[in-house]
Amino acid sequence: MARILVLYYSMYGHVETMAGAVAEGARSAGAEVAIKRVQELVPREVAEKAGARLDQPAPEASPQELDGYDAIIVGCPTRYGRMAAQMAQFWDQTGGLWARGALIGKVGSAFSSTASQHGGQETTLMAIHTMLLHHGMVLVGLPYSAPGLTVLDEVSGGTPYGATTIAGGRGERQPSANELELARFQGRHVAEITARLVGGHATPDAGAGGSPL
Repeated sequence: MARILVLYYSMYGHVETMAGAVAEGARSAGAEVAIKRVQELVPREVAEKAGARLDQPAPEASPQELDGYDAIIVGCPTRYGRMAAQMAQFWDQTGGLWARGALIGKVGSAFSSTASQHGGQETTLMAIHTMLLHHGMVLVGLPYSAPGLTVLDEVSGGTPYGATTIAGGRGERQPSANELELARFQGRHVAEITARLVGGHATPDAGAGGSPL
């Protein structure tokens, strides 16, 4: 059974909701899934004034536990077209894992949220991808076999780089049914690929002279 971590940061709950859908999809493919969040860096009194959601039930993750998973799916809202500082700070603490190559060969994937339709979804996802590649991880995106990527009758997030949602300028919009289904699809897709990699440790076929994979 593949062990998958859905690691997210969410200030107003939009990415948290998407994380739940990603985890649901991964579990439907038979994976063992943990949902954890990174530490909030904004002082509590400031966050409360900003209307941040501070009662999220997911436990906080530790950078040192990342190598205990076969796949890590990172969810993070955009800040000016890049990942939020809270998520960046978490990964800035993984130098020890990088030094010993602890995440090399593990599966990595990403999902995101923006206030507007073109608010940096793809640049944020690709920034996360760049970080995961530096750790030697195998990237998995959201393929166009997900029918929700090509809907034209509604405004919707969703990119081949990962599932996304549009929150609105005041956070008034919640993830749509299509966006949640894309998140579930991505979770399931990551779980299926991870299961193949985890289960693909067969010895080479001597008769064929090569690996069966």
